[in-house]
Amino acid sequence: MVHSDDFLLEDISEEEFIDLAELFKIFGDSTRIKILFLLFKGEANVSAICDELSMNQSAVSHQLKILRTSKLVKARRAGKAMYYSLADDHVKSILSMGKEHIEED
Repeated sequence: MVHSDDFLLEDISEEEFIDLAELFKIFGDSTRIKILFLLFKGEANVSAICDELSMNQSAVSHQLKILRTSKLVKARRAGKAMYYSLADDHVKSILSMGKEHIEED
């Protein structure tokens, strides 16, 4: 596990600061957060995500595209259907830590 004191300001390039800021912007939309937490439980197709979140396919697909571009979600094709899942355990860690942080006193 990485601790905050493992990084010094001098160790992070300007490009990395920009990339990190862009990553955190993705977490600034509650719909994307809902999709990520839904995928926390496991893989799902667009229809299942739409049903679970009571959203239309166009809106969900748009958010999934943003999440895929940001490398937070990955997709696999099975026939005509696309199945989405969290890209890796880092995404789970970010979500878990964020939830823990907002629940602190």
